[in-house]
Amino acid sequence: MDFHAEHHFTGSTDQVATLLGTPAFYLDLDLPDLSRPELLDHHDDGEVATLHLRYVFEGKLDPIAQGLLGSSRLAWIQEVCVDRGAGAGTLGFHAEKDPRRLHGTADFELAASGKGSVRRIDGELVVAVPGIGRMAERRIVPGLVARLDIEARAVEAQVGRGG
Repeated sequence: MDFHAEHHFTGSTDQVATLLGTPAFYLDLDLPDLSRPELLDHHDDGEVATLHLRYVFEGKLDPIAQGLLGSSRLAWIQEVCVDRGAGAGTLGFHAEKDPRRLHGTADFELAASGKGSVRRIDGELVVAVPGIGRMAERRIVPGLVARLDIEARAVEAQVGRGG
């Protein structure tokens, strides 16, 4: 299922890109129903930053989803890649236990907008489970977009105060 989000910031594209490529930003970010992430890997060559984070879902799962997981907890790996020079990046995520069943990708761009900047994200979430995949996608995407909105408010809180 496709999704889209757009977020406006008072900070410049450079400020936003730098923050999105910084591990501490994610490690200090509280998102509903999720653990704080574990930083698995981070590379930054000054132009491109890549982070690999592991999240665990701590909320109440839909009974169908819990049935698919059995006694396992839902955990996933998220990759964030920020190309500061291009003002763009990618977001990828997949279930830790069975990446083929739950995964997604998104591209984002950062552009100047007035005195600040805007981030536009376009992506796709896939739940590859016959018979229930589309229904599960429709239930998951609003929460995914809501978490991106919370992330954007945290970005704004930091770049809006100059740091």
